[in-house]
Amino acid sequence: MNKVLYCLCAAVVLTLASVGKAAQQGPVLVFAVITDVSPGTHEVTAQVYAGGQVTESALVASERVQHNPMWKTLEICQSLKAEAWKVPEGYRIASFRMLAGGMLPMALQGIAGDCLLKKVLEFAPLLDE
Repeated sequence: MNKVLYCLCAAVVLTLASVGKAAQQGPVLVFAVITDVSPGTHEVTAQVYAGGQVTESALVASERVQHNPMWKTLEICQSLKAEAWKVPEGYRIASFRMLAGGMLPMALQGIAGDCLLKKVLEFAPLLDE
């Protein structure tokens, strides 16, 4: 019984140490193109450029960002530059700025362009009426 308790305590201490270490690290700079927005939530899905590679990931708003009016008006295909912490859910946004697609890293510019073309083609049939 003592061995089980000892192992459990050691696991808790190691988990708390790793969480504390992650919290001490500063936020990283990420660029993102929004690909899905769920109304009423504090999370969006995006193609994110961080650490030299592009991955689909969730952007989770921190408490301060949730109250930002710009966060509440995010749309598909918008481009962002953000400071964020890597978390298991994706990236927790500490601060962000809206960008023009041409200001994104080259790895995301094609994704942003394709997204805008797709968005325009969805609305094009409505313009003929």
